[in-house]
Amino acid sequence: MIKESAAELNGLDVAALRDDFPILNREVHGRPLVYLDNAASSQMPRQVMDSYADYFTRHHSNVHRGVHALSQEATDLFEGARLSMQTFLNAGDPGEIVFTSGATDAMNLVAQSFGRANVKEGDEVLISAMEHHSNIVPWKMLCDEKKAVLKVIPLKDNGELDLRAYTALLSDKTRIVGVMHVSNALGTVNPVREMIAEAHERNIPVLVDGAQAVPHITVDVQDLDCDFYALSGHKMFGPTGVGVLYGKKEWLEAMPPYRGGGDMILSVSFDEIIYNRIPHKFEAGTPGIAQVIGIGKAAEYLMDKGRDRLYAYENSLLQYATGKLSQIDGLKIIGTAENKASVISFVIEGVHPHDIGTILDQEGIAVRTGHHCAQPVMERYSIPATTRASFAFYNTTAEVDTLVKGIKSVIEIFK
Repeated sequence: MIKESAAELNGLDVAALRDDFPILNREVHGRPLVYLDNAASSQMPRQVMDSYADYFTRHHSNVHRGVHALSQEATDLFEGARLSMQTFLNAGDPGEIVFTSGATDAMNLVAQSFGRANVKEGDEVLISAMEHHSNIVPWKMLCDEKKAVLKVIPLKDNGELDLRAYTALLSDKTRIVGVMHVSNALGTVNPVREMIAEAHERNIPVLVDGAQAVPHITVDVQDLDCDFYALSGHKMFGPTGVGVLYGKKEWLEAMPPYRGGGDMILSVSFDEIIYNRIPHKFEAGTPGIAQVIGIGKAAEYLMDKGRDRLYAYENSLLQYATGKLSQIDGLKIIGTAENKASVISFVIEGVHPHDIGTILDQEGIAVRTGHHCAQPVMERYSIPATTRASFAFYNTTAEVDTLVKGIKSVIEIFK
């Protein structure tokens, strides 16, 4: 019996939504699966998986290159996914949607294309102390190559960025700001709209890592006015191996290609190469066609179900879980920002997170333990790792209660 007190606050039929996700019906170690690792990878609904089967059984062919029926059908499905992602993000033009292998690839694209063309010796790149490694390492590599300076927006004790420090760090040497919309390690929702506006007052472009935001927030890139926005399919109920880079048309048209190969060119000779128009000049080689179709279907699924309703339910579930976990003696939540998405990271006095995760797994509860590819965050709080429970709209208050019971069992074992 699914307990849905939080769902009733928003009139959401969680049981019906759960039916779209077959994996939620399985057992792990003889216990019903409680999947609370959505920040690492969310599960896929039938509608996304069906799009895979349909492509491979009816339309499998390469895109953009063929005049035969299968190729044209595959191309229509592929480009249809681009239109779905344009609508999902409210981009102004389908050419602003570049398909990548994930958010990591998208941010590397910006660092290697925009960054190498615009960052020079002595320039500054500004990122935050809460960034995922995928928005740290590419910029550090670029700064080392260009002899530029990587500057960092500090993190306050509650898991919010120090916005006064951010303002002070912006300078005439800042060539780009890179900041995550939602922290994967803390759940903090950053005020990126305001941060972007402040950077733009100094004509500084902004890259937003939206991998953790799009599953939990309705994102409008035109309203945010961001210059670049990166996301991954597998965080938003789609496939692995695919992502999107949104980029303003004027930036993408000015940037050089990131990779060379087929489909990103109009003409090739040994004397001259003429590159394709956007977005294709950034999509070299045969893409993950089924994955792209899948991310488009995931976007359609979220839009069809009503994103604001889903996210309101998730927020009520987060509040319920936060209240329950806060009552456990010896448990400390890491990241208590006023505005959070569906992530709770915590430590338990005297118990290593890996031990917590291992014992919870025996109860069928899937959580993530470790530094979450955010080692500077762990260093900020002087801890090696956390246990992270991350929620989606298909989770329930009953599953939160199961988590709480499992954590209490962990504490009893280590007492």
